[in-house]
Amino acid sequence: MSALVLALAAGAVVGLALGALGGGGGVLAVPALIYLLGFTPAAATTASLIIVTATSITALYAHARTGAVRWRAGALFAAAGLLPAAAAGAAAARLPQPVLTAAFAAVAALAAVRMLRPGAADSGPADSGPAVGDRAVAVRPVKVAGTGAGLGALTGLLGVGGGFLTVPALVTVAAFEMRAAVGTSLLVIAANSLASLATRGATTAGIDWALIAPFTGAAILGAWDGKRLAARVGGTRLKRTFAILLLAVAAFMLVDAVA
Repeated sequence: MSALVLALAAGAVVGLALGALGGGGGVLAVPALIYLLGFTPAAATTASLIIVTATSITALYAHARTGAVRWRAGALFAAAGLLPAAAAGAAAARLPQPVLTAAFAAVAALAAVRMLRPGAADSGPADSGPAVGDRAVAVRPVKVAGTGAGLGALTGLLGVGGGFLTVPALVTVAAFEMRAAVGTSLLVIAANSLASLATRGATTAGIDWALIAPFTGAAILGAWDGKRLAARVGGTRLKRTFAILLLAVAAFMLVDAVA
């Protein structure tokens, strides 16, 4: 199978995950770039940020049109993560590749476990409008800022948007219902990814733009389909399927890192 076909197929899957779940695109994009398209781990995390940024912005527009984005709370989460994302992005270029791969595998496994475990992120509290989440942010600004900073660092270091953690954080810390959490997470992901990209100039040399462009295009189209898919298929079923795939990816990457 040609590299172009693989890039298109992988991009479509990444977009579906991001559009349907509000996250998860990066944790699939990085292993796809490494094992299907031959990128180094450092170049893959940088390329993943490019893909996740473009896809998140596109998906954000779709969610904003339906009123599912809480801009004030999302801006606070994103602002808190900008400096950590930039600093972690600069540090990522200096890490040994096996360490980067092992760290990524651990995060992918964590994401899978969180998705398989029933909890608040499956449904979320009833949210009658933007004011509900904004009030929760106003009374817990330190906790919100701390959570946003941690998510930014994760994005910068591993090239993942962190939606699998951002969505539950918005539900539990900011009292969002699931639909608003998914939409708002895309704003946070896009901002953190852009901040991290600003410090990753050294890792762009290994990026094959002839593959990244079609990968990104397919991901953007897939994100629109993912939003429609989420409306038809239960969120629990989508999460379980995605989580099983992530566990397999994490196990493979961990074996590769220690081999």
